[in-house]
Amino acid sequence: SQYSAVDTNPLSVYIMQPIWNKIIKIVPLWIAPNLLTFSGFVMILVNYFLISFYDWDYTASGTSPGLVPTWVWLFSAFTTFCAYALDSIDGKHARRTQSSTPLGELFDHGLDSWATSIFVLSFFSVCSRDNGKTGVSVYTMYIYLSIVLFNFMCSHWEKYNTGVLFLPWGYDISQVVLIAAYLLTGAVGVEVWQKPFLFGYYITDVLVILLIGFSLLLSFPQTLYNIHRAHLKKTLKNDSLYEGLLPLVSPLLLFILLTVWVVLSPGNILAKQPRLFLWMVGVAFSNVICKVIICQMSSTRPELLHWFLFPLALVVYAAISGMLGWTEEVVLAIFTALVTAAHVHYGVCVGRQLSEHLNIYIFSLKKRVQE
Repeated sequence: SQYSAVDTNPLSVYIMQPIWNKIIKIVPLWIAPNLLTFSGFVMILVNYFLISFYDWDYTASGTSPGLVPTWVWLFSAFTTFCAYALDSIDGKHARRTQSSTPLGELFDHGLDSWATSIFVLSFFSVCSRDNGKTGVSVYTMYIYLSIVLFNFMCSHWEKYNTGVLFLPWGYDISQVVLIAAYLLTGAVGVEVWQKPFLFGYYITDVLVILLIGFSLLLSFPQTLYNIHRAHLKKTLKNDSLYEGLLPLVSPLLLFILLTVWVVLSPGNILAKQPRLFLWMVGVAFSNVICKVIICQMSSTRPELLHWFLFPLALVVYAAISGMLGWTEEVVLAIFTALVTAAHVHYGVCVGRQLSEHLNIYIFSLKKRVQE
């Protein structure tokens, strides 16, 4: 199917697009678009692991002055901007090198589905977790992450039903806010997040309220409206309600299982290991959504239950029934490592299959020689 995306966000159309159009001219024509996409993702990862090194348990910014060196925040602003730029120009570069392929589309959206959670997890280090005075509770972090991932899922669920990806307004705004937050933290220090900002509210509270408002009042109604409009125009990809709702089953079950673990964990797993747990949430979600993206691109029907729900259900049952006891954290660590390895393996396999099928290289514009 021909890729079609619609971007109506004024920030993107009037400010960011002209910047990208200037940047794109610098990129040499021999560079493969997927290389741009992947480089952006690697920068996000490097940044995440750097912040994790200084702030494993999300407490470093709760002290005054913060324990994370200033250069790390400035580096975060730089890598976030680069990743944002690379993610915005990869498609343009594919068109100017005439190398747009389904592999490129999948590569872009697949990595985005993982990067989305990593952006959020890096940002939590700025505001730090609740220490009784300032910060955000780990439960707020979990809800915040879930809403962002829900938003991401909505735009791809919408594309699954309408065939058109309406780029969510929240994307450009969130990237600009992230970069600004890192620059502010680098310039002023983490103290800026520890003082009330408006009417006794902290900046972090304002951001959480904005995010929830944006997604529940703007993004989600827009998604439903676009699907409704396609239904009226008779351009929906799926005839039955069952088929239309099918891709939502696994993500919702995933969210329910994870929430059950968070709420009923005897060892309070989210408070003990927020970084591990939230990373695992992001990876699991990315894998589930990648299946939806592939189904949407290949016009195939997604399976009702993603394989990942079965081992997760076992682990959650073992944890909340008290069977794991003190090993709950160890099991989480092993489980997180396995999920991450499975996701990377899945990505590599899909990439290789598609590159062989389409007779192209992933990271080079040379054509494969026919065997």
